[in-house]
Amino acid sequence: MSATDESGEWLIYRGAGEPHDGILRLPDPPPWRDFRRREGAGTTETRRLGAYRDQAVSLRPEAEELEVINAALYLRRPLLVTGGPGVGKSSLAHSVADELGLGDVLRWPVVSRSTLQDGLYHYDAIARLQDVQIAAHSGTATEPGAPGSVESIGDYLRLGPLGTALLPGELPRVLLIDELDKSDIDLPNDLLNVLEEGEFTIPELQRIADRLPDRTAHVLTHDGRRVPVKDGRVQCTAFPFTVLTSNEERDFPAPLMRRCIHLELGRPDHARLASFVRAHLGRDRERGGGDLILRFLERSRSELLAADQLLNAIHLTQTAPDLDRERLADLLIQRLDRPR
Repeated sequence: MSATDESGEWLIYRGAGEPHDGILRLPDPPPWRDFRRREGAGTTETRRLGAYRDQAVSLRPEAEELEVINAALYLRRPLLVTGGPGVGKSSLAHSVADELGLGDVLRWPVVSRSTLQDGLYHYDAIARLQDVQIAAHSGTATEPGAPGSVESIGDYLRLGPLGTALLPGELPRVLLIDELDKSDIDLPNDLLNVLEEGEFTIPELQRIADRLPDRTAHVLTHDGRRVPVKDGRVQCTAFPFTVLTSNEERDFPAPLMRRCIHLELGRPDHARLASFVRAHLGRDRERGGGDLILRFLERSRSELLAADQLLNAIHLTQTAPDLDRERLADLLIQRLDRPR
């Protein structure tokens, strides 16, 4: 469906103060901004992971980058990946997981309020208290396994992405700790012990371990499974392949840097940008957007640009073909570090 009407006007909102039905002619959104619940599309997180996988297929690391990635695999050390927005930092984790058959990536998107416990586990004490009160009112509180009972405590625990990655298993999971530089100042230091020891404890389980069947509780994982946790301790047997990404908005403490293998991804070249566009928009739009890729490369030599801006420009100029491509490209591919 084209966004243009019979007069060739591509504008939906015209600023004329006159109502019209132009919104009905909106074309489909770009794939990464499609929030419709299509059959089989799954959750928003599932679609987001699918977009990362699409980009991961096109990711072709350079020889030196491959050596650093493999060093992290051999040494069982976290891989700290730095670089500008849109260079493929997050996709790298999915590329490794897909190629090595390590299952879905466990993603922990870090924000300024994130704490270590957010990544490890969540205990819903309020829900358990409510269930205890309901069971007491109904007279079922003394029954084994009743809601809120000691035996059912696993129902109120959910492991986070980091906690799930540290579960014992024959093969390592892939963990993506995304945009660590956006965290509170304490989180990088709080991660040190867990990343070094590969284990953590759940105090809520340890306190009642002697009253649990076989001292084991069955808790929910980040990816929706039920797993046993004995004595309130989670210990990995295969250290997860851990990718920490950073847009270099801040420096990290030296102890964290010593525990990581550092990979810096530079600005993408023409081949990598073309693969990026092809993975998200398809081969036809990659060919049609060749001039915009060149324009993006030219401007990125002196400006901080994100590859997402290139995708936006190519999608819009090819969806609404009657607009001024050059002018709109300049509008969309613009400075991220513009003075305030």
